Amino acid sequence: MDGAWRRFQTHAFAEPGPALAPFVQRFWTVDWSYATPYRQLIVPFPQVNLSWRGTVAPEVSGPALGPQTVELAGDGRVVGVTFRPGGFRPFLRGPVSALAGRSVPAADLLPDPPPRVADAAEAGEWLRTVLPPPDPTVDWVADVVRRVAEDRAITRVDDLAERCGCGVRRLQRLFAAYVGVGPKRVIRRYRLAEVTDRMAAGVPIDWAGLAAELGYADQAHLVRAVTAFCGEPPTRYAARYGRSR
Repeated sequence: MDGAWRRFQTHAFAEPGPALAPFVQRFWTVDWSYATPYRQLIVPFPQVNLSWRGTVAPEVSGPALGPQTVELAGDGRVVGVTFRPGGFRPFLRGPVSALAGRSVPAADLLPDPPPRVADAAEAGEWLRTVLPPPDPTVDWVADVVRRVAEDRAITRVDDLAERCGCGVRRLQRLFAAYVGVGPKRVIRRYRLAEVTDRMAAGVPIDWAGLAAELGYADQAHLVRAVTAFCGEPPTRYAARYGRSR
């Protein structure tokens, strides 16, 4: 393992233009070359992605409910679009919660199925031809998720609802419709992301102190939560980045 994804993969990112920015967070491309198959670990994010991979029909992947693995072999490329939290809702014309934990052929969801594309520029050109009308709720939802990501003090749904000036039930309904998963899962995801980011950077972690800071009963509860989130123990996850703990 030891950072194999760093040595055999190339990642590129592109920002959306003004017309796409209300809906799209970023475009991305991953190229790889493996002499032997490699199992890529993907930790869950509360986002929707549209991707093109080789001869596979374009797919829409809803917010993941747990860690996933994808096998990469030989030479390949995947081109993708990550939508802002809530940003895919106007394209879907239905609750994003219907996509949670699922990958669906784009042709089954979109009235204008996407053609095959070779890169992010072509993906953007196609998206600009099928843009739905602006939805002001997308901006509100995206701002709420951004607040969760940036404010480490938010560890409970009622904390978030109070900061947003709305009731818990309304917040839950909006998250189901626009984000695809509930606010509790989004909060947990971003608080645990702080842990995985530190591990990836090789930063020493005070597990007991961090557990108290994030609202866990003790260090053991936090470690179990990180293991469930990553799909593997923290030490094994850190090894993927070529770091010695």
